[in-house]
Amino acid sequence: MAILAALVGLLLIVVSLFDGFDTIVSPRRVNRPVRLTRVFYRATWSPWRAIARRIRKKGRRETMLSYFGPLSLLLLLLVWAVNLIIGFGLLFWALGSPLTTSFGPSTFGVDLYLSGATFTTLGLGDVTPHTAAARALMVAEGGMGLGFLALVLSYLPPLNTEFAEREVNVSLLDERAGSPPTALELLRRNCTEDGMEGVDAFLREWERWSAELMESHLSYPVLAYFRSQHENQSWVAALTMVLDLCALVLVGVDGVPEGPARLTFAMARHVGADLSQVFKTPPRMPELDRLPPADLARLRAELAKAGAALRAGPAADARLAELRRMYEPYVNALAAYLVMELPPWIPPANVHDNWQVTAWEL
Repeated sequence: MAILAALVGLLLIVVSLFDGFDTIVSPRRVNRPVRLTRVFYRATWSPWRAIARRIRKKGRRETMLSYFGPLSLLLLLLVWAVNLIIGFGLLFWALGSPLTTSFGPSTFGVDLYLSGATFTTLGLGDVTPHTAAARALMVAEGGMGLGFLALVLSYLPPLNTEFAEREVNVSLLDERAGSPPTALELLRRNCTEDGMEGVDAFLREWERWSAELMESHLSYPVLAYFRSQHENQSWVAALTMVLDLCALVLVGVDGVPEGPARLTFAMARHVGADLSQVFKTPPRMPELDRLPPADLARLRAELAKAGAALRAGPAADARLAELRRMYEPYVNALAAYLVMELPPWIPPANVHDNWQVTAWEL
């Protein structure tokens, strides 16, 4: 039993240390089939999401969902710490609990108590080891606990920085493409007497945003659970809107070159496909068509009215449908998993942008 306890304790320690390193410290995608972090998020996100979906008021539901990302990091840190404490407690027990206490006989509970006090560097002194092996183990745990917690906590500010950088461009969409953002509204607002030069620059900017999104969210998938400040905005909606815009440009929009759209479409679609794989969300088309024929006709009419006609005809319609099939299943699966809404193709009527709305007046 002592050997088994020692093996289990070592396994808990090694798994927790490697999992913490892979999740927080290592800026790369981890491909191990079994990970403590993955099990943790699967076990906690599903019930959290189920409870949130029962909340009828959208604002309250979004508030509850927004707590999960930052709270999960704290809970995950607690899981790692508890595993390490139990692991070292099992090692103390495997050594025969060679401890002297001031409150009674040494038991496994005392081993856990000493392990917890050592890991958190409390140093109360009411339990002391009386063998060289136990003292060495106590020193090792104290150093490991202090170093591990300091290392993990030092990486929390960079995570917040990555989140803030993602949200800057999401917030910029408010004035550029409406709330929620739509490809039609962005084209309409960029259509001026000088042409559509703003769309070209916009696509180049969002190609880089998509690349940064893929790099940060593949390295730190927990960022996907962090939500935007407004309930009608999200990184999934922003990514989808950009793909919608690229699809329209690749079909053919007067005054907009296809080159930047082709590059941005490839990068943004890459993001959707890779993150769908990370979260194990199989691609699936939306149950309701986001752009039925009647809405497509209306979209063409609105663009023509703004001076940015969309190419028409069976070939153009087939091309648009083909492009949509390349990305809509992936972003739809991510939106369903994260409880985020996909943006419409045509903006809702009589809806103000977020910047136009305050708590006191319009």
